[in-house]
Amino acid sequence: MRHFPIFLDLAGRRALVLGEGAAAARKADALAEAGAAVTRVARFAPTRSAHDCLAGVAIAIGAEAPEADLHALSEAAQALGIPVNIVDRPALSSFIMPALVDRDPLTIAIASGGAAPVLARQLRAKIEALIPPAYGRLAAFLGRAQGELRRRFPDLAQRRRLIERLLGGRVAALVFAGREAEAEAALAAELAASDSGAGADGADGAGAGMVFLVGAGPGAADLLTLRAQRLLGEADVIVHDRLVGDAVLALARRDATRIFVGKARAHHCLPQSEINALLVRLAREGKKVVRLKGGDPFIFGRGGEEAEALAEAGIACEIVPGVTAALACAAAAGIPLTHRDAARSVTLLTGHGKEGVIDLDFAALVRLGGTLAIYMAITALPRLAAGFAAAGLAPETPAALIERGGTPAERRLFAPLPELAARAPAWSSGGPALLLIGPAVARTGTATRAAAPADLTTMLA
Repeated sequence: MRHFPIFLDLAGRRALVLGEGAAAARKADALAEAGAAVTRVARFAPTRSAHDCLAGVAIAIGAEAPEADLHALSEAAQALGIPVNIVDRPALSSFIMPALVDRDPLTIAIASGGAAPVLARQLRAKIEALIPPAYGRLAAFLGRAQGELRRRFPDLAQRRRLIERLLGGRVAALVFAGREAEAEAALAAELAASDSGAGADGADGAGAGMVFLVGAGPGAADLLTLRAQRLLGEADVIVHDRLVGDAVLALARRDATRIFVGKARAHHCLPQSEINALLVRLAREGKKVVRLKGGDPFIFGRGGEEAEALAEAGIACEIVPGVTAALACAAAAGIPLTHRDAARSVTLLTGHGKEGVIDLDFAALVRLGGTLAIYMAITALPRLAAGFAAAGLAPETPAALIERGGTPAERRLFAPLPELAARAPAWSSGGPALLLIGPAVARTGTATRAAAPADLTTMLA
């Protein structure tokens, strides 16, 4: 290791930046963000006055200045023992500028010893994606608790074990969810349990777990949110639906318990009330539980019912949204859900009501216009087509049926709604399907039309 990594406290200290270009401006901005008093100079000639301008300087940087000036700054600063960096010139520098991931107060620096700064920046981008800004909140939270933790646990090993438990448990989860008041209460309970010797599983509930209602999107693993991906890697238990694909489940911890609670039409592996009870029980056992749902948990995913049950049981819960079917299917098919010339609104509906009853106000929907996105529509298509026809929907209105949208097995059928209803029973392969109705459906791009199987697709002029 040629370069020793170190973080300088520059608050209120002088910094000198030589150069007038964009690179010098970026370095000056970074130093100012660190609290330094920055002086910018355009030239640095090897004279006595040049050495005088280094008086009291804690750090010096040169970029995009004349070659002689860069050499002069390097020599003068190093002679005075001042850390100096000449951008992209390791031979003239006494230190190198790393690529930074800023999660204040948490900072991660990546350096290549000056050999490959572009590679360091690419690695920074990857780490940025893996470490959300919430880690900064967690670091600040632990910083505020540091004095109390040291007072209660003077033994370093004991204190470290407690902090490791906090980082992997409910306290950190609450901070990540932005619920810091609850995190403070959970920390107090953890400390009280540790003082009493009860530990994390004490009767005071300090070891209570947490449930995350997570949207898995349409099935493609790379359409998961970063937060969902992180939680899958941390969860003790994954409770998942049938619409969650293997590629998504593969992102979970290898030792995580997987519990399937999938539902299909007229067949429930577990009734909803039992799923609610399962989530409560697992959380009370101190588990970090991810309830993984296809699409978005709050759009026809019964996430609202589960959140209410968890709230009634006093279980902490965080909602992590996902890409819902209407967005995924429309995007994959190239259908704009809204369009200035065709649709000023989008309405999300379900074709599978309670007890199988469809209680849509067809007349109101026809008057509203825009794009209608109807979930779980395949078995209800005849009734939907009849209801819209009776309400006055023009029979030539464009419509599309998209099965297994957003996955490699996606299939699409385009036709006016009456024709779609007639053709769907023979066309459907039994997968989940979304129905889109409205003028915007005909705005599909030509590239998307060519990508759809020709024998399954009727495109509208």
